[in-house]
Amino acid sequence: MVAIGVAILLYRKRGYLAGLGMKQIAKKDEYKREVMTLFAVAGARVRNDDVQALLSVSDATATRYLTELEEEKLIKQVGDFGKYVWYEKR
Repeated sequence: MVAIGVAILLYRKRGYLAGLGMKQIAKKDEYKREVMTLFAVAGARVRNDDVQALLSVSDATATRYLTELEEEKLIKQVGDFGKYVWYEKR
C-alpha cells in the first residue's frame, strides 16, 4: 500500500494522474515490477522485445515502461538505436 501512495505522489508531481485511475496506476506499477524481475531471469541484458513478450504489450508500451524505469534510476540503457539497445540493472 505504501508503494501505491509513493507512486501517487510521483504521478501527481509529474502530472500523470489526469488520465489515469487508481487501478491503472496499480497495474502499471505491477508491470514495472515484473519488468524488474526479468533482469534476474534474463541476466544482465533485457531488450524491448523481452518486455513485449513478458507482458504481451506493444512496442510503444514496453518502451514507455523501460524509459520510466530508466528515469527512476533503476536501469540504464546501453546502446543508441534499434537492435543495438538493451538495458542493464543499476
